[in-house]
Amino acid sequence: MVVAGTTNDVVPVDSGHARLNELGYKQELKRDLSVVSNFAISFSIISILTGVTTLYNNGLQFGGPAVMVYGWFIAGLFTMFVGLSMAEICSSYPTSGGLYYWSAKLAGPSWAPFASWLTGWFNIVGQWAVTASVDFSLAQLIQVIILLSTGGKNGGGYEASKYVVIGFHGGILLLHAILNSLPISLLSFLGQLAAAWNVAGVVVLMIAIPLAAKEKASAEFVFTHFNTDNGNGISSRPYIFLIGLLMSQYTLTGYDASAHMTEETKDADTNGPKGIISAIGISIIFGWAYIIGITFAVTDIPYLLSSENDAGGYAIAQVFYQAFKSRYGNGIGGIICLCIVAVAIFFCGMSSVTSNSRMAYAFSRDGAMPFSSVWHKVNQQEVPINAVWMSTFISFCMALTSLGSLVAFEAMVSIATIGLYIAYALPIFFRVTLARNSFIPGPFNLGRYGILVGWIAVLWVITISVLFSLPVAFPIDTENLNYTPVAVGGLLILTVSSWILRARHWFTGPVTNIRN
Repeated sequence: MVVAGTTNDVVPVDSGHARLNELGYKQELKRDLSVVSNFAISFSIISILTGVTTLYNNGLQFGGPAVMVYGWFIAGLFTMFVGLSMAEICSSYPTSGGLYYWSAKLAGPSWAPFASWLTGWFNIVGQWAVTASVDFSLAQLIQVIILLSTGGKNGGGYEASKYVVIGFHGGILLLHAILNSLPISLLSFLGQLAAAWNVAGVVVLMIAIPLAAKEKASAEFVFTHFNTDNGNGISSRPYIFLIGLLMSQYTLTGYDASAHMTEETKDADTNGPKGIISAIGISIIFGWAYIIGITFAVTDIPYLLSSENDAGGYAIAQVFYQAFKSRYGNGIGGIICLCIVAVAIFFCGMSSVTSNSRMAYAFSRDGAMPFSSVWHKVNQQEVPINAVWMSTFISFCMALTSLGSLVAFEAMVSIATIGLYIAYALPIFFRVTLARNSFIPGPFNLGRYGILVGWIAVLWVITISVLFSLPVAFPIDTENLNYTPVAVGGLLILTVSSWILRARHWFTGPVTNIRN
């Protein structure tokens, strides 16, 4: 599409810009991201170093190497089905609203307001939970790095209290809010740096850790050992395998960021989908390599999971520390490796806030949030500044639950996986049902396979929603109860109740801001 410039010039119009206008929205954010920048933001939110590091304990405990190695590909394959379906819809509707806007368009006029409301709130609360869990994970890792740097648990090292950890968490969020107040061109650079750091970090660690370790695991152990000694009263291998998928599925989330950044991406109707698919695909490859590389340094699973080791039970930190200590007499190299991971997690949290703020900007632009007029304002640098600070504040409040109980905090952040995937599945479900014959695809589409891929994606989300709500220990008591269904069910009840009691009277779904 082109428009006339001067008498002799013809100025091309960005296809994403043109499509945004067709959908009824003005271009308010600066469209300055390339396809690489769009990919980089999703890739750095998926962040292999963040997800695998954070839940490596879970992977070792439930199934061990075999579940991590093969479960990664199973989760990755089905995640790609979800991503392909989302990419197809994104190509048709490249707006910052992303999922909730898609639901409104695909559910049809009668269901559009409720579909949009439900999807939007699951999406944004899930994103806030992702930011809370990522930055809290970084705070915990910083505490472990300090512990190891001061001699480790067995050497009288400093163990920070829960109040110090929450202080770290608040400081990290503050830095992320400041960075996200910068122009999008600078965030684009930082996003690309984050992607490069994740790739380089994976390559360095998957080589350095097993090389440093004096004692190495055998290939048979890495590819076939199935750990059933989880200490949680679970002996069924199929059950353990299914629970062990959590590490992989938790890691492979957050790629909806490519959709939320489409109003700032050049040619977003093609580059947004490319960002989603490439972020998932490259993450699957590098994640598998990272898991295999570090698992070659695992020789004693019970000790790694014990709270009496130098890292206080933080398995992957103990792997890194022990690998270098066994060869060089000290664990400094392992601490440096943990710092590489910490930087990757920092970038992950930064990109997560970027995505959060764009979702909040779009959702409030359509009047769906309290004080919407405040959150969708953009500053002179074309950044939704109020949405940035609001998102970081809410994520901090979510993490405050850790002061009462880590069980309560884990219930809160369970929404980061299940709640977010429910938001992913809703527009796909509407695409393959109510909009089966009316959906008009964009430049990127799956053709005749769109319906099949969509159904596989929806069924996978239903499957993991059930799996991750199952008990993770027997006998069940208040200390080990899986609160995921409580947290997700509570969000569902609040969302539906607010719709019935109030929102159905005034919320009409996405509101265009171009007047004919």
